[in-house]
Amino acid sequence: MSIEVSMTVPEGLRSLVKAVSVLRADDPAAGERPPLVHLPDPDTSLIFRTTSAGHSDLLVIGPRTRASYHVGKDIPFCLRLRLRPGATRPLLGVPVNEVVDRVVHLGALWGTSSDPLNAALGHAGDDEGLVLKHLESALSARTSADRARGELVRAAIRALRGRTHERREPLPAVARHLAVSERHLRALFADAIGLSPKRFERIERVRKALTLARTNGPPWADLAVATGYYDQSHMTAEFRTLMGVTPAAFFEGRLPALQPC
Repeated sequence: MSIEVSMTVPEGLRSLVKAVSVLRADDPAAGERPPLVHLPDPDTSLIFRTTSAGHSDLLVIGPRTRASYHVGKDIPFCLRLRLRPGATRPLLGVPVNEVVDRVVHLGALWGTSSDPLNAALGHAGDDEGLVLKHLESALSARTSADRARGELVRAAIRALRGRTHERREPLPAVARHLAVSERHLRALFADAIGLSPKRFERIERVRKALTLARTNGPPWADLAVATGYYDQSHMTAEFRTLMGVTPAAFFEGRLPALQPC
């Protein structure tokens, strides 16, 4: 059994990180591990995790365009930093579309400059406060994000998230409201978010449907209307595409075959 707990984002990371959480396993050696369900996700995350054998990894988890289902792993401690879209590109040093649907060791992006951070984190183990302190120091030194560009990214995200709860405004109109061309908006999303605006919307809408279904449950037709789908069949088709199963099957626990992680 694992418990994920949200933490306060340290003041020095608030311009770079929008959320921090820690996942701890009660007893990684006891009992059968539950399956790992990774939802579609437009965010890029930085993950530090340890194993009971004493190994550790510092990973970049790129945006996920579809759900994946994996056999549970021996991960007693895992700290996740959800990166702010406007800061992700300068932090990684590469366009975000290069890490979509990928898990990449940070060292593959930073090269040997990540070695001191990896060494410090290895000594920190599962001390979440010390892990955050090391990450704050390294990330703050790494980034010199363009503030105006970062704000444009965040404004675009707010505009597109608003469209997932109502009938869609054409993308050219969203671009005009942001005082950029549609071409520039698409290029901005590919570089800073890693996704096209349309794919970003689809993922956000499915995640919203999941949240409302957990809170309110069926009927599915009402849920489809509340999340901006044309009707229930539209929602079911989109859900199956991104999640691999229908909404009813997912909430009944009838998941696709689990894959090695």
